[in-house]
Amino acid sequence: MPTLKLDFNLSYKVFDFSINQTLDLTGITGIFGHSGSGKSTLLRAIAGLEKNISGSIIFDNDTLINTTQKTFKKAEQRHISLAFQNSRLFPHLNVLDNLKYAAKRCTNSQLNINEILTLTELDNLTGANVGELSSGQKQRVALARALLSEPKLLLLDEPLSALDQTSKTKLLRLIIKVQQQLNLPILYVSHSLDELQQVCDNMLILSEGKVIDYGNIHHTIHQLNFLSASLPSEQLIHQQTSLSLPISNTDNGKGLMVLTLAEQEILLPRSSEELSIDQHLRCFILASDISICLSEPQNSTIVNQLSGTISTIESSEFDDSTHSVLVTVICSGQAFYVHISTYSQQKLALYINQHVYLQFKAGAVRTFLY
Repeated sequence: MPTLKLDFNLSYKVFDFSINQTLDLTGITGIFGHSGSGKSTLLRAIAGLEKNISGSIIFDNDTLINTTQKTFKKAEQRHISLAFQNSRLFPHLNVLDNLKYAAKRCTNSQLNINEILTLTELDNLTGANVGELSSGQKQRVALARALLSEPKLLLLDEPLSALDQTSKTKLLRLIIKVQQQLNLPILYVSHSLDELQQVCDNMLILSEGKVIDYGNIHHTIHQLNFLSASLPSEQLIHQQTSLSLPISNTDNGKGLMVLTLAEQEILLPRSSEELSIDQHLRCFILASDISICLSEPQNSTIVNQLSGTISTIESSEFDDSTHSVLVTVICSGQAFYVHISTYSQQKLALYINQHVYLQFKAGAVRTFLY
């Protein structure tokens, strides 16, 4: 599997960017952080657009830069494509000519334009002027253009930032499709945890030019539940439980889809999309949407009821008043995070290793793509 070894420093007036991290480039790797944390700076450095670097970047055993050895590969020699937030298309060229321009610059082209047009679902827009395209269509053209350079690594910098929800969903599905069909490693920068949770295998968290955490997407999201002290207060995430569970029933006859959690199950609203049994669904539940009961709920309108054991109770750093706690409950091997008031914790006399029941509505189970 390809790897990316990052060991460099870069000084700015606002902060110093410093990283020493090896990334496993299997699938899609998310890069998350608040505005100004260094996400775009990292992509620019990898792409060869930052010259004032001290250190080294090695991509799949290929040294892109090593200042000690005075090695520096130009951007066009790195086989890396960077797609920016704005599409940066040539306004005087139509869609096809924009793509032809990119194809001409690839000296060892193995993909043809028609294949990429089909993959990115642009077949019916080849003659359209760039100015006539929607924001979502422009981003698809930008993605197609990046692919036509046949990169060994694709960098996406906030590709969904200017899109509406429907366009975001379509482009996210397309990114997954591109990665799987071309087996192309992707670094995906975003300040939206919802986006990254849906498509990424691993995630790197940055804050003020430093690495806060790196690892499996679900694990790092759960770590963020406890890392608020490391991130600026105005950019705090919603504490949540991040899940990837198999579908056991796409429609139980009552308008609900059923996910399997070992011997238990989770219900959520039925999707209008074509989903299949045993397909894994990425979803999340906000910690504030889950409640705790000491006994098994009876005669409740809340459809999701899980049994589990409390593993931790911690003061919630997300609340300046310290009048709340974050309770971790293990249900069938899966950690669930529950944000409740200190009053509720004391009223129920909650303690470690206590057996409890969790409740949450079907609508509390959120998914971005469906």
